[in-house]
Amino acid sequence: MHHYAKSVEELAPRDEILSKSGLAFMRDIVEGRIAGPPIGQTLGFRPIEVDEGLAIFEGTPEFCTMNPIGTVHGGWYGTILDSCMACAVQTSLKAGQIYTTLEYKINILRPIPVGMTVHAIGKVQHVGRSTGVSNGEVRGVDDGKLYATGSTTCIIMANPKR
Repeated sequence: MHHYAKSVEELAPRDEILSKSGLAFMRDIVEGRIAGPPIGQTLGFRPIEVDEGLAIFEGTPEFCTMNPIGTVHGGWYGTILDSCMACAVQTSLKAGQIYTTLEYKINILRPIPVGMTVHAIGKVQHVGRSTGVSNGEVRGVDDGKLYATGSTTCIIMANPKR
């Protein structure tokens, strides 16, 4: 069962993260063996499926994600897309590698109604020695409509120092 870290101490230690492949680490989060990051609880999303080069997040924007004009804030779209796209890159990493987002871009195509559940699907386009590139899309679970798209470039580091 998926759960979120409630303190820094509950986050996976760097040595544990580096000891396994990125896919194994992500599977541990999806399956609840490792606590998920608190931002997912704050913004109402979590990873639900991972495979090599793929990460699917499920999310439901609530009232707290609205901007002053009464729609879901663009930052919510950006955060769930950054998460699924970057985690797709993570699923392609070998033990001893770590990554971080270098840049990402999103396109919001239509507003997600508050309270509607969506899937954010990240798919790897390329993972090399030092960079990973993936694309993502946000689709309504019930209506199948495309709400947003994105792309990211991640930097990949081997044996990183803290």
